[in-house]
Amino acid sequence: MDLDIWSFLTVIIFVFALVMMIAGVFSAYFGAGRNRAYGGVIFAVGLIVCVVWAYLVGFSEIEPFYGVHAWDVMYDALVNMVAVLIGALIAIGIFLVVVLKS
Repeated sequence: MDLDIWSFLTVIIFVFALVMMIAGVFSAYFGAGRNRAYGGVIFAVGLIVCVVWAYLVGFSEIEPFYGVHAWDVMYDALVNMVAVLIGALIAIGIFLVVVLKS
């Protein structure tokens, strides 16, 4: 298995940005007072990080970022994440059935 640090960082940065944007939306929608403003700031930070990193790995000619195939990396990460979640849910389901039946 070829471990590419830039591909690894791409997954980390994109997931960080996505979670920041989702958390910002929830905080802005469900929060009150200052929490709404903080939610907007969190969303903006996530959006800026996502746009900057997408530009670096997709459109820039800067050497460390140029070799990263962002769409392939994110597709592989998504497929692996779904597979891990399915396996974990099956294992938890079997565990709960065994525990609740005893």
